[in-house]
Amino acid sequence: MGDHSAIVTSDRVTVSPGRGSQIVWLLAVLFITDSASVSHAFMVPVAPAESLSVETRGRGDPVVLIPGLFGSAFGFRKLVPLLVDAGYRTIVIEPLGVGASGRPEKANYSLTAQAARIAAVLDTLHVSSALVLAHSIGGSEAFRLAYRRPDLVRALLSIEGGPTEKAITPAFRRALRFAPWIKLFGGMRLIRRKIRGMLIDSSGDASWVTDSAVLGYTAAAGRDLDATLKAYLAMANSREPEPLAPHLSQIRCPVRLMVGGARHDGDVGAKEVQLLERTLPSFVLDSVPAAGHFIQEEEPGAVLAGVARLKASVTAAHATGSQ
Repeated sequence: MGDHSAIVTSDRVTVSPGRGSQIVWLLAVLFITDSASVSHAFMVPVAPAESLSVETRGRGDPVVLIPGLFGSAFGFRKLVPLLVDAGYRTIVIEPLGVGASGRPEKANYSLTAQAARIAAVLDTLHVSSALVLAHSIGGSEAFRLAYRRPDLVRALLSIEGGPTEKAITPAFRRALRFAPWIKLFGGMRLIRRKIRGMLIDSSGDASWVTDSAVLGYTAAAGRDLDATLKAYLAMANSREPEPLAPHLSQIRCPVRLMVGGARHDGDVGAKEVQLLERTLPSFVLDSVPAAGHFIQEEEPGAVLAGVARLKASVTAAHATGSQ
């Protein structure tokens, strides 16, 4: 995953392997940061046939956003402008198989491998000591990133994402058994109907689940349905090289887990919360009473406030350490 260079092409930046020219890289960095109000999307290759989609916006302290299995960068569309207005530089990184990122059938889709790819992207962008915000399964990837590369993670806010040990939930694994027949029984129409139901069941206030939101959450899958289904099957069959739980105590940065207080599907289990409380040196549990699994959709202001509290906890921890 070594050294990379960047090539500016119209309104996109394509990052490609190789040392390249320092002048080209400088131009790319200037291009990416030239306006706080403009979002820049580009691809970062991290291995042969493996590229991750990245969207950056704003200036200031970096906030790295990692989406879950559904939603991609689209799921942060309400939150990113709030963060930018608050003075942060947002960096949304879509894991392999998610959003606009690549979907190679033979790749390693373990959560550990996903964390390594996210680290490679941050190294390429020369980003370190970032506030990391992750949703759902992205939280488990972020926990792995925090203990494997503590230099990259200044603090971590996980939205409805516990210390999961598998990339796919049992319910989603059962659904994937019907993957070969999805195209036969309705293709994207069937998928959109199922996703709509999932989003509603996972929400405290489901008024945000509109037709346009459902289209946004399924757009990436619809571009290449075969590749998406094959990537999901690869995720379901992936094996973790090492469990996360024994390494949680190695995460020294402040961690906050934000959960929705409304009854909803996909919540973080009590045992997972207890594990985090027992093992993490610096851990706080936040609750948003009326929200469900997609807090960034239902209460984006609450997430912004959580980021502010997270940053304050880092400042307090540094002050205590200096004393």
